[in-house]
Amino acid sequence: MGNLRSVAKALEAAGASVVVTSDRSDVDDCDALCVPGQGIFGRCMTNLVRNAFDDVVRSWIAAGKPYLGICLGMQILFDSSEENPDVRGLGIIAGRVTRLPSTVRVPHIGWNTVAGTGGADPEYFYFDHSYAAHPDDDAVVAGWCEHGEPFAATIRTGSILGTQFHPEKSGRSGLGLLREWGANQ
Repeated sequence: MGNLRSVAKALEAAGASVVVTSDRSDVDDCDALCVPGQGIFGRCMTNLVRNAFDDVVRSWIAAGKPYLGICLGMQILFDSSEENPDVRGLGIIAGRVTRLPSTVRVPHIGWNTVAGTGGADPEYFYFDHSYAAHPDDDAVVAGWCEHGEPFAATIRTGSILGTQFHPEKSGRSGLGLLREWGANQ
């Protein structure tokens, strides 16, 4: 859902060969899977289930193949979201997605820092979201952001890389992250 063209162009700029598809058989021929997203959690999950792409994503990740989830593409990996409490997520990462607090401007749009857990200096990335992921296990968090509360800005676990921010809109930092992800495939 959403920003397919800008993500495809950014991945190509990072050196990847990109296929944008809604055909399950095309996915089988790929080395890595990127699920970007803008939109509503429930609508995204409904579309995934209707087209059996929920099973594609689960199988892909279970096989240890590289997965990049951007914004909503990361959020759907969790158990649930306050945005649509009656809709289940993929349940691949234990935790939930909650609305950002009303004490700050929502949606969170613009540049903000992401602090890595390895002691690296914070980098700026571009955000555009109203909901944020909170995993049950902080060990999966590779980068934190603060906007009214701390939230997981980057998730790394197994073959999964998830970003709450939009690397395709994050200039040099985003392109660097996409290059690193592509180089590891």
